[in-house]
Amino acid sequence: MAPRTCVTPDGRFVVGIHDPEFEVHNLREQDGIAALGRCRKGETVENHVNFPPSTVHAKTTDRVYEVANPFAFRGTTFINSAWADRHAGKPETVTMPASPACSLTSGVRQWLDSPEGKALPARDPLFVLDLLPRPLRLALGQASTDPEELSALARTACTLDFADGPDRPPTGVKFIRRPDGTRIPDIKDHDLYDVLGNNPFLPDTYKEIMVLRPGIQGSSEIIGEYTRNSHVFEYLRRNSYIPWGHFASNMANDTIRYRACDLTPDDMKGIRHLYYQRVYLRLAAQLDLPLPKERALLSDPELESLRVSVCDRLDQGGVTLPFNASLWGWNFGFGFAQSGHRLHASHQMIHQQNAMVPARLKDTAGSPFDCFSAGDMVTEFIEEYRIAHGKKFFPAYLEAIRSNTRTDGRDLGAASLVVCEDEHVLVFAPKAQVSEWELQIMTKAPCPHILAADANVRKSIDMAMLKAAQALEGLGAQMVTAVEFSGRFDGPCQDQHLVYAFIPRLPYAPPTFSEAQLRWISGCFPEDFAQACRRALAPLDR
Repeated sequence: MAPRTCVTPDGRFVVGIHDPEFEVHNLREQDGIAALGRCRKGETVENHVNFPPSTVHAKTTDRVYEVANPFAFRGTTFINSAWADRHAGKPETVTMPASPACSLTSGVRQWLDSPEGKALPARDPLFVLDLLPRPLRLALGQASTDPEELSALARTACTLDFADGPDRPPTGVKFIRRPDGTRIPDIKDHDLYDVLGNNPFLPDTYKEIMVLRPGIQGSSEIIGEYTRNSHVFEYLRRNSYIPWGHFASNMANDTIRYRACDLTPDDMKGIRHLYYQRVYLRLAAQLDLPLPKERALLSDPELESLRVSVCDRLDQGGVTLPFNASLWGWNFGFGFAQSGHRLHASHQMIHQQNAMVPARLKDTAGSPFDCFSAGDMVTEFIEEYRIAHGKKFFPAYLEAIRSNTRTDGRDLGAASLVVCEDEHVLVFAPKAQVSEWELQIMTKAPCPHILAADANVRKSIDMAMLKAAQALEGLGAQMVTAVEFSGRFDGPCQDQHLVYAFIPRLPYAPPTFSEAQLRWISGCFPEDFAQACRRALAPLDR
């Protein structure tokens, strides 16, 4: 296998081109038509666009350029043309805005000199929010735990619709009509709006109308839904930073979850069920297998039957999968600094994202171009390991985890890296963490991808994810990124194990020059961290 790089032997750069156009099978069962708010003239805005009646056709979505890093170990870069075109030929636009002026005392002095200042003793203490400079308002929106205070801040971030009267909770967000006729929420400060929508202490009424109700965040269609002892929506993101679109599984507006400890096993099953269902369905479509009827959730037996049908067809050979790998990730938590730097994620609640990766497309010269998937690096490495040592990597890795001794060589403290396990998977602290507090999930038997995971393995993975997230939250982690490393569905390597990495972002630990050089800095032995996770999970296992 040739090294993955954008540099050819004759000294040229190779750039792959994605021109997405696709159809999406609609498995959503219900229509949740609701009012989002009103325009200034009183016209009601509803969310019909989010509930398409049948198959969704996504045509001429944004072109994405794929550029392998010159050094294969540094991954691949994806450039979305819709974003990059805004700066094309306009270098003056590639800049950050200057920090705004900030003086709380100046604002207070101006207020005290005004007629309203004389009524200070009679004023509601929330008056001070009007005097806050924007950086302090953002910081308060992130840090406040006062629902009343956050509600008042929300009224400064957007125009709310109080259709039932000013003394009643808001019923929606006011909308404005743009010159092209489209209607958008009247948001005055988008950053503050996002910060507030991600604060768990904002009253649920405000969460519902500002960020959770289908349609309030845009026209993304809901094309899947899980309704078995939980409620999860599957949104289609057409023009995605991931070429060929991606799918987002979000907890629904009537099933509000902002913390991992609030997640139930049924919630996690629902989020993951939609992932498995979408990938198996897209594989079946590529193989010309019969597709399930639209507007219906697959039952557990139907999901497993679909998986087996796909596996059987692939085993017969003679087929080519245009899209032959899955991509899955989870940004849990949200963080925003008053400086304007987004610290983590860009979405509220519990949500997970998935997509499929093409096997091959064409580059700018019209030549074949192999597309990148993170799991490819695992596939390539374990083959190198086998050639170098004459043994398979994953059995050796599992044995090393089992026989681990403390990194510091002492008898002080526990030696096990394992946090929890069942017959199918391990949750463990990796010996070499790429983030302090990193956890990983790994299947015990060969399982290169989710297509190779039967119902029992999938259940084990789902519950391991729940435990990993709850363990990290139990220790105080508020922002965690989780990713999947999996092989190609039609790849020849069957020795690969499915691996998920949960990588927290901790205070006082921003990425620096060390991380840029792939030097991951940690101040905790992995054995002690694994023991701390076991302690965090103990109350939940009772």
